[in-house]
Formats: sequence, C-alpha cells, structure tokens
Amino acid sequence: MRADNSTHVIIAAKRRHELTRAKAIKAIRELAQTGEPLDFPTVAARAQVSRSWLYTQPDIKTEIQKLRSLAARTPRPPIPARQRSSDISLLRRLEVANNRVRDLTEENQRLRRQLAQALGANRAAPSHVALR
Repeated sequence: MRADNSTHVIIAAKRRHELTRAKAIKAIRELAQTGEPLDFPTVAARAQVSRSWLYTQPDIKTEIQKLRSLAARTPRPPIPARQRSSDISLLRRLEVANNRVRDLTEENQRLRRQLAQALGANRAAPSHVALR
C-alpha cells in the first residue's frame, strides 16, 4: 500500500500560491512607485503570472483597479519646455507634410492620365482575333 503524500502536495501548492501572491504584490508596489502604467498585463508580466490568475484574486484585482483609476485621475506633470516642440518646428513639419500631400496628389493625377491613355490606346488597337 502506498503512503498518503497528499499533505505534502497541499503544502507545496499553498507555498506556491503564497509565493505567487507575494510576486504580484511586489510588482504592484514597484509599478506604483515608478509611475509605470499599472494595469493587468503590466502587473502580470512584471510578476511573471498570468492575467487570468490576477483576475481570480479579489484583493489583488481590487488593488490594481483602484490604483489604475487613481493614476487616470492624477494629472500628468507638464512636459519640460526643452522637450516640447517649438512653434517653428511644428510649422516646418506641417509644411513638409503639405508638400508631400501636394507631390502625391500630382503623382496620382499623372498616373491616372497615363492609365487613361494606355486604356484608350488598348481600346483603339485593332483586335487580332479572327472570326470564322
């Protein structure tokens, strides 16, 4: 008769569950401190657990949702002036984009004319099919 080892399996499962919870909680704390996006995929990746497991843990799920909604309401600090685009830079980018649109429009019109001429030439060409 085999010995009953189920208690060892149960203890190992509980230990693994607690370790997984500790990894998830640590990941949530780290993300909250660094200001990184705090959502289920990010926490799951950081803690190396599945997203579905996170959803099955009511306290962890609630904490992620609470911190995520809190982060959404917190205003972001303004971008430093030296990192912002200047008005001149934005105008230059707009000018380049407008020039590109104009060039593409002209090319499109030219290609349409060429296609129309080719189709017209094809239609005007005599047919070489002999009818008997």
